[in-house]
Amino acid sequence: MSPRALPALGAVVLAGAFALTGCSSDGGASGASPTSGERTLVVDAAASLTGTFTTIAHDFEAQHPGVTVKLSFAGSSDLVAQIQEGAPADVFASADEPNMKKLTDASLTAADPVSFATNVLTIVTPPGNPAGITSFQDLAGKDAQVVVCAPQVPCGNATQEVEAATGVTLKPVSEESSVTDVLAKVTSGEADAGVVYVTDAKAALAKKAGSVEQVDFPESSKAVNTYPIAAVKGSKHADLADEFVQAVTGEQGQQVLQQAGFGAP
Repeated sequence: MSPRALPALGAVVLAGAFALTGCSSDGGASGASPTSGERTLVVDAAASLTGTFTTIAHDFEAQHPGVTVKLSFAGSSDLVAQIQEGAPADVFASADEPNMKKLTDASLTAADPVSFATNVLTIVTPPGNPAGITSFQDLAGKDAQVVVCAPQVPCGNATQEVEAATGVTLKPVSEESSVTDVLAKVTSGEADAGVVYVTDAKAALAKKAGSVEQVDFPESSKAVNTYPIAAVKGSKHADLADEFVQAVTGEQGQQVLQQAGFGAP
């Protein structure tokens, strides 16, 4: 290679290095790229909100060019623990009020939580309902392989409330950290029945007809979960966090939630 070509080649390499450096910068988990001006809003939400919040987030992004909504779904208690430990989050939506209260008691919300939905429990079984489950009482049968949410998870706490109201004590073979995990155990055939929210059963059937059988029980009215949402204190995007809360509690968000089977707050 000619010595005269070396300076030009060095300039190309240097320019490429600058280009790569710019592409790798994302401004942090809930920050923004200093060059692009784009912003990422981190939303932590209960696992039972997966379908609805995915839709609401998509609509929010469409109405806010340059904004990306990063959704994190898990059991409400797990999400609270993560936020308390300093994990970045701009908005938190809980499947019950007690878990939200943990954040408000720790002064980790930027404003008072707003209730946006309600939910009740139902029973799901594999196709054909091989164990013949027809009531909540049947879940306590000797041979029934039942899966429920862990007590610290909202759906688990609600299950315990129904047990107390009915005098029926369940002996689950597994206690899961989220309602979606319970549903997965049933759809995979690892359990005869599971206690989930009516919205999860509806979502499963909408995704694949006949994937589960739903067994409603009247005692579910003894444990109605109210879902609150709030902006998290210290958010770098407080304006966006407030707007997302408004999107969930507003007419469009409420329509999405009610179509999924959630009750009004």
